[in-house]
Amino acid sequence: MQLGLVITDERYLAHANGLLDAALARGWDPQCFLTDTGVNLLADVGFVGRARARPNSVALCEHSAERYAEGRFDLNSLADFVVVGGQYQDAELVKKCDKVLVF
Repeated sequence: MQLGLVITDERYLAHANGLLDAALARGWDPQCFLTDTGVNLLADVGFVGRARARPNSVALCEHSAERYAEGRFDLNSLADFVVVGGQYQDAELVKKCDKVLVF
């Protein structure tokens, strides 16, 4: 099962981490797209650790990072395991995932 998570607000950090952990425990393949203030999940060490453990399972909207991150994290240091792109990555996530949750 491929589970897609579209995260639009940084206040959902704990919820996102819980869903990722639960999906992985079930043997599912969770994928994330971060947009709006949701990009700030990449300022959290725990979330980044989850992304680093599964390279390219997290994508973000570069425009949102430029607009909302305000230096909270370094995109260049994340580029090896996070897909830096645009809304196209969101469309690809929706296309390839069996279920998608938006929050």
